[in-house]
Amino acid sequence: MPRYEVLSEAQLLEIDRGWKRILSEIGIQFDHPDALELFRKAGQRVEGDVVFLDPEFVTAMVAQAPSEFTLHGRNPARQMHVGGDWMAFAPVSGAPFSSRRGVRREASFADHVDLCKLCQVFDELDTPASLVCEPNDVPMDSRHLQIQRNVLTLTDKPYMGASISGLATADSIRMAEIVFGSREAIEARPVMFVIVNCNSPLRWDTRMLEAMMTCAAAGQAPMLTPFLLMGAMSPVAIGAALAQQTAEAFSALALCQLIRPGGPVIMGSFLSNTDMQSGSPGFGGPESALGLLCSGQIARRYNIPWRSGGGGLTSSPAVDAQAGYESFNTLNSAFLAGASVVMQSTGWLESGLVASFEKFIMDIEIVKMLQVQYTPIEIDLAFDAHQEVGHGGHFLGAAHTLERFRDCFYRPMLSTTENWDRWTRNGQKDAYTRASDLVDRTLERWERPSIDDGVLLELDEFVARRTTELGD
Repeated sequence: MPRYEVLSEAQLLEIDRGWKRILSEIGIQFDHPDALELFRKAGQRVEGDVVFLDPEFVTAMVAQAPSEFTLHGRNPARQMHVGGDWMAFAPVSGAPFSSRRGVRREASFADHVDLCKLCQVFDELDTPASLVCEPNDVPMDSRHLQIQRNVLTLTDKPYMGASISGLATADSIRMAEIVFGSREAIEARPVMFVIVNCNSPLRWDTRMLEAMMTCAAAGQAPMLTPFLLMGAMSPVAIGAALAQQTAEAFSALALCQLIRPGGPVIMGSFLSNTDMQSGSPGFGGPESALGLLCSGQIARRYNIPWRSGGGGLTSSPAVDAQAGYESFNTLNSAFLAGASVVMQSTGWLESGLVASFEKFIMDIEIVKMLQVQYTPIEIDLAFDAHQEVGHGGHFLGAAHTLERFRDCFYRPMLSTTENWDRWTRNGQKDAYTRASDLVDRTLERWERPSIDDGVLLELDEFVARRTTELGD
């Protein structure tokens, strides 16, 4: 479908002028000697740990990155196309708390297992990502191993590697080598992306750089994401924030291309605002939507895949009407903007602090609706039905209707069309209650995807050994 473009050519040129000035006059801080040396050898000016980048050099590096690529799942039928006309969807990521049947608590390993199962069952999600919630009952230093094992064994889709450090990313890559056969195999057919966040403003820190460089060297896809809340991590002006976001993302993209020319990368965006009364982050409002629309337009201008920062975003602490209308606002905007990868598509609650099982189901309904809504229309005039029914009749029994009634319209998974009497007889279940019930029924539908016993044994031996080495 056509993409919705809100920036004029003059505005795009002004944003171009902004990011180029930031890179060349203010520079970007890179807290890693290897990154600094790579830029120095490429002829860029390095002063201390700040790199001043030539805009022409950066533009050439951006042009070198592939405009689209494919991530491969364990199941050959599960592929995640990134870029071009494709859109891929991922669930909530990074939530330290979970919520189910009205109980908010620290997220657990069992929650992570169940959320991975939901990601496997719903075809609307192309990837489980990996950190659908933080399993706080698993030791921090080795937590990434258990998370990676879950996404590799409970699902068979492309997934997200760990990015909390270079060592964690290296562990993720080693686990992928075990499951997919070899380092050569995953370099030839990449299987994962890794989210690395800029420490905005204008700083890439050591841990993120180590994760980014390890990922890029292995031929996997770094997702280079400035996380900007206007008024806190960027100026309050959206033009200034877009210029900063582009400068931060492009500086990291250039580094990745120095490490592996032509390697897959994804430009990230996560642009919203700070509530100027409370200082709290604001998600799901007009600024979140504009950030998506503008970021998509900039990414298309440079022909690179991009990750949208939403997703079903909301600041609401409850699965209520606010959560619904804010999430629809940002999910719809991600479609209009043509996001390559839509992170936080399902389950995000309370500004991302909570992975909600019920909202996961509600967001799946929104994604399903929008996927149908934005599918190009096929014209069928059904003239034979008009001839059959004639004047003043009805089409319920027409041959055209009887041939198509099973799939002619979208059939909601969660929503109800019951009238008051029927809804009352059936227990007056609201959307939240129906979503809770659907969580249980969906988990019952989950089937463990097959994996070779020898591969599983080697994977478990690696996890056990590394868990012991890393300690608690």
